[in-house]
Order: sequence, then structure tokens, then C-alpha cells
Amino acid sequence: MTHPFLDLPPLSAGRFAAIEDRVARLLGTGQDVVIMQGEALLPLEGAIRAAAGPGTVALNVITGPYGQTFGDWLRDCGATVHDLVVPFHTAVSAEQVRAALAEHPEIDFVSLVHAEAATGNTNPVAEIGEVVRAHGALFYLDAVASVGAEPVLPDAWGVDLCVIGAQKAMGGPAGVSAVSVSERAWARMAANPNAPRRSYLSLLDWKERWVDGGRKALLHAPAQLEMLALEACVERIEAEGLETVTARHASAAAATRAGVLALGGLEPYVHAERDAAPVATTLRTPPDVDASELVARALESDPSLPLAAGGGALAKEMIRVNHYGPGATPGTVQGSLAALGAALAEKGLKADLEAARRAVEDAWDGPAAPGHSAAGTGA
Repeated sequence: MTHPFLDLPPLSAGRFAAIEDRVARLLGTGQDVVIMQGEALLPLEGAIRAAAGPGTVALNVITGPYGQTFGDWLRDCGATVHDLVVPFHTAVSAEQVRAALAEHPEIDFVSLVHAEAATGNTNPVAEIGEVVRAHGALFYLDAVASVGAEPVLPDAWGVDLCVIGAQKAMGGPAGVSAVSVSERAWARMAANPNAPRRSYLSLLDWKERWVDGGRKALLHAPAQLEMLALEACVERIEAEGLETVTARHASAAAATRAGVLALGGLEPYVHAERDAAPVATTLRTPPDVDASELVARALESDPSLPLAAGGGALAKEMIRVNHYGPGATPGTVQGSLAALGAALAEKGLKADLEAARRAVEDAWDGPAAPGHSAAGTGA
């Protein structure tokens, strides 16, 4: 029996390095890019444990559940952590970050999520990066949800550790991920006696055995299928054009927001359009409507729609429309809103399906939403 997934020739170190180079070009970075053989939680945790320790004083920005996780990891490393928590329906501002750094001038590490797909907000990384750079702290960024949906520019923004995953807006595999690492971050890791070494979490292993060795010999057998899938999804983005891909996501977000406002019965969870992430739009249900039940009913009409209820405590009040990757299309947005509208109507709530359809068409044909321009700063 033959199968296209089986009996493939080994992935060479040269092919692996070439894929890293293509990811680096996608990020517009001259920093080292390391592709790690696991879902993005691997480099997200590995980068924190490599760069933080008992002497670290961190500002951890929380605009959603991942920010909370980063704070836990930092404390587990022995770092002193100052959390900057903002409501999940908004974004953090550069001024809030500046004020926190002024209050605690000893801060030398800042962790931030660019876009929180779970809550639907996105943070102005370019502006925050200027503040962090002026302060002199190491800047760690989770760009897993934002890459491909909006600009991600580690070098221009002064990001020292930028982690991405391919499974959302890039439309690629979940089993591999990447991190760009500045020289300053490598130096911080090398000076940290608690940084993981001889470990699957270790970035220093990749530095010393892969990068410093001229990328001639891999640390271990690569996840071949996932690497080939990553290469294919980057090729697809290159063929479509990164600006076109990000513009498509911006249009999906703007159209979803406009369609929901015209539909009635639901409202955007993120209040200000400038704070809304292009990767996914979150919606708030009325107090007497359970979000998980509404999503389940909507999916009965089409189980392939990218609809999900919020996680944890948000399951009763939040709906996510995950219009990313191949799903960032007018058809996906129209189908999602039509299914939600029909489910609302079954509950006796007013839902103007025709008005929503027209609003989606008008918004998609119009300019990208403010803050979501493919040429913008990622605000």
C-alpha cells in the first residue's frame, strides 16, 4: 500500500534551514528564526523559561487567557511579576504600559499577546514596542494568532522573542511553530543558569547545536509531515501575497462586525473597532441566551462553520467567529451570520438576515477597518 504521507525521503538539514529562512522573510526579520517541533505552546513556554529567572522583574500584560498563562510561567521561574490587567473587551495602550514601567523602573522583561483569538482583541504592538525599547526591557511577544491576519514585524517593533504558529491565519499545521530571537535575547538566555538545557524546551540547544553549527545537523528527527505542511502554507501565502492575505482577514473582521450590528440580537464583544482582532470576531449574546446552546443550534445547519462558544466562564455569553486562514472569505462570514440569525429567530429574537447580508457585502467591498490595514502598524 502506498500513501502520499508515507515512505517519504528524510527531511534534510538544508531543507529545514530553507523553511526557516522563508518564515524569517514572512516576518521581515534578520534575527535567528528557530522552528520548534511542536505546537506553539512549546516555544512560548521555552522562551520564557530560557529568558526569565529569580532575578527577573517582569511586566506581564493580560488581555486574555494566554497572558494569564505567561504570568504563571514567569512566577514558576522565580521571576517577580507585575500584572497589567485590562478588560478583555478592550486592548492595552502604550500609555498604560509606560505608566507601569515608570511605577516599577526595575522591570527588565515585558510579555504581551499581540492578538487574543479567545477574546477577539488585538494590541498596538508597534506603539508598545517603542515604550519597551526606550525602557530597555526584553520584549516577548505571542504572535501566534496575529501572524497572517495583520502585520507582525519583530525587527521594526523591537521584539526580542516573537513566537508564531501556523494553525490560524496562516492556514497551516498546528504541530510546528517558530520563534525569532534577537542577539540580546540569546545573551540573556546564555547568562541564565536556570534556562532549560538538554531539554525539548531548550532554545539554547537549538542555538548551540543548530544555529552556531551553521545549521548543518539537526538536533533530532524532524516532524517531517508538519514541516512540509508549513513549507506549503508559506508558499501559498507567498503566492497570494502577504498584504493580500492580511487585507482579506481585515475585510472578514470588518464585514462580520458590520453584519452583526445589522443582524440584531448579538453585539460585538470588543467594544471599539480599533481594538478588534482581524483573526476572529467575538460576539456577546443577550443575558437570557446561552452562547454555547446558540452555537450548537447554528452548527446543526452547517457543522463546518467556524463558530465556537467562549472558553470557561465565557461559554454562556461569548461566541467566536473564527474567520481565519481559508475561512477569511465572504461566504464564511455570510454563512456564519445566517446560521446565528436563524438560531436567534428560533428563540423568538429579532434577527434581520437580509440587512446582515447587505451589510457584509458593503463592508467587504469597502476599505479595511481602521487599525487593520495590511500596511499598518498592527495597532
